[in-house]
Amino acid sequence: MKKIYVHLMPESMYIRTIATMSKTVSLFLLVLSGILFFTRCSNDVDLYADYKEITIVYGLLDIDDDTTWIKITKAFTGPGNALIMAQNPDSSNYPYKLDAKLIGIKNGNEQDPIQLDTMTIYSKNEGDSVFYYPKQLMYYTTENMDVDAVYSLIVNTKENEITSEAPMIGGFGLSYPYNTIDFVNDHAIKWNSVKNGKRYEVTTIFHYQEYLPGTYDDTLNLSIEIESIYANPVKVSNDLEGGEALELRYAGDKFFAELDSELEKTANIQRWSGMVDVVISAGSEVLHYYIEINNSVEGSLLQELPQYTNIHNGTGIFASRHSVVKSVPLSGFTERKLVEDYNLGFKYKTK
Repeated sequence: MKKIYVHLMPESMYIRTIATMSKTVSLFLLVLSGILFFTRCSNDVDLYADYKEITIVYGLLDIDDDTTWIKITKAFTGPGNALIMAQNPDSSNYPYKLDAKLIGIKNGNEQDPIQLDTMTIYSKNEGDSVFYYPKQLMYYTTENMDVDAVYSLIVNTKENEITSEAPMIGGFGLSYPYNTIDFVNDHAIKWNSVKNGKRYEVTTIFHYQEYLPGTYDDTLNLSIEIESIYANPVKVSNDLEGGEALELRYAGDKFFAELDSELEKTANIQRWSGMVDVVISAGSEVLHYYIEINNSVEGSLLQELPQYTNIHNGTGIFASRHSVVKSVPLSGFTERKLVEDYNLGFKYKTK
């Protein structure tokens, strides 16, 4: 059974919140999968001599983030059991605060450095992974990123200077859906690519209200991510210049089939359709290739796995992304079909 999300907040606030939460979760998963990927490679192949310092960096820049987080650790390549070492923060955290900064370059001019500070976050629970919990040391800044700048990341340890760079991704609009979204027929989500954006992932979230007399004290605001309508929710642009017309087709009938499969058919339940969020997340070229390579080796039986990184004198990834959300109601024909053709308790909204 797919998770149904309950929102104890106004819908407009939820849209902003889910975008922020998605970025945070995506960054955490990127960091975790990257560390696991690096560890898996180093277990099979003697890439580095024991005790050699290998800096691991993971960071995503987004112009909408109020806080930019960078994860900086070191590889645990000493003798012994790697799984036991992973559970000890001393094996992966540096024992001192690193000199880490971001420098934006815009129109050939270098901007003032942004010095990164450190913060320990408590975002992991026991049993989440083999890595230590619950504390995670992160480098961060609350400075706003300039959409027209290319950012260099510079990290100085006592052994090396680690560098990388990432161009920013700006905003972009959708041409479909426009005022409403139709699921009676097949259509395509349409947009133009944005400068520096290579990979585009589309997510569709259907919001609705639900009330069950005698059970609920109030009407619940719920949502469900509609996944089955896309054969593949990813689209890749031909270049990084922006302005390329892109579209992702969807099967309208699968919208109804997924709701019919996932929503409980409870007697006397009442539901009302709400807005549909079409979320397009654009990722830079570096992020695209990192995801593609990781996906290609997932579950691989190869003894020697490829490793992709854009970190100089280290490993990991430093990239950019940006998400846009367009919220529209169902078309009249779609709402009528949902109300009249399916036994899910949907009602027409009254004014």
